[in-house]
Amino acid sequence: MNDHSDFQEILSPNRYFDNTFNLEAIKLMPGEYYVTKRDMVLVTVLGSCVAACIRDRVTGVGGMNHFMLPDDKSESPVAAGARYGSYAMETMINQLLKAGAKRSNLEAKLFGGGNVLRGFTVTNIGERNVEFALEYLKKDNIRLVAKSLLDIYPRKIYFFPASGQVMLKKLLHPNNDTIIEREAEYGARLKHADIQGDIELF
Repeated sequence: MNDHSDFQEILSPNRYFDNTFNLEAIKLMPGEYYVTKRDMVLVTVLGSCVAACIRDRVTGVGGMNHFMLPDDKSESPVAAGARYGSYAMETMINQLLKAGAKRSNLEAKLFGGGNVLRGFTVTNIGERNVEFALEYLKKDNIRLVAKSLLDIYPRKIYFFPASGQVMLKKLLHPNNDTIIEREAEYGARLKHADIQGDIELF
């Protein structure tokens, strides 16, 4: 049985107080997720990556992840991508269920998949991320209630799990390449990630 310890989504350590919303906030970086029962805001900036904001519409338990499929074309990229993407989604969904959410009450909002990375030439990684996320939700019978996907712009997302509200800001003129560099580094790490092993399903 393989170990996921060398690379996996982690609970984001980037916690701060957002004075604009007067709420505790968590900033998610690529490869991270966060699940909460409390009234707070989850924040991330997306380029080619996708964020799934999933919550229990009855209890308000919700979470957000920030993930990208590997761009490794060496062998069976479809199988590898699906395996990693499924792991990224199931990890967060399992945490939602452990926090008291019911699978039948889950609803999702999807964001990201912009064509912002120049180094991924074989396929548009943003399109692959979006296609995977949409297919995953359909297969898992999770209702998609809102989306802002593809295009060429990075997005900044504010997700309020307690209410389900998402505030989205398109970054029409990003003032630096931090988003692109961060995602490119994340993509490079994914190529060496051990994503074997079983996914725990509930």
